[in-house]
Amino acid sequence: MSTVSYYTAEGLKKLKEELENLKSVMRPKASADIAEARDKGDLSENAEYDAAKEAQGMLEMRIAKLEEVYSNARLIDESHLDTSKVLVLSNVKIKNQTNGMEITYTLVAESEADLKTGKISVTSPIGKGLLGKSVGEIAEITVPNGKLKFEILEISRD
Repeated sequence: MSTVSYYTAEGLKKLKEELENLKSVMRPKASADIAEARDKGDLSENAEYDAAKEAQGMLEMRIAKLEEVYSNARLIDESHLDTSKVLVLSNVKIKNQTNGMEITYTLVAESEADLKTGKISVTSPIGKGLLGKSVGEIAEITVPNGKLKFEILEISRD
């Protein structure tokens, strides 16, 4: 059973580029590796051939998985998103009520999450806790270390 994934235009473009690279560059390379290994002689004792076949199988599994994800991908129309509440693609400035630290996150689909660039998944504990909140509200979020309280300071879009 496949699930629908929501992507920004940038995320969907990256997904498509990766899929195209696997199909047009990596697939022919895997076939060439198999042909080269096959030319080296007896297949029953040819570890290089076995490795090339296994690599091809892994590549085909990755391609099939990405094709499924891509076929169930939906582009998020940012023009229809409400800016008064925290939603997917919101830039949210929050303040930790315990230590007073302020941080800004962008809520994105799980596949686009990257903590180094400040993008957190809407399916993460913090992402789930922030969804639907408005400026001034306190989000009480249960994380593995206990409960955290964040005040929503600002909500914006790029």
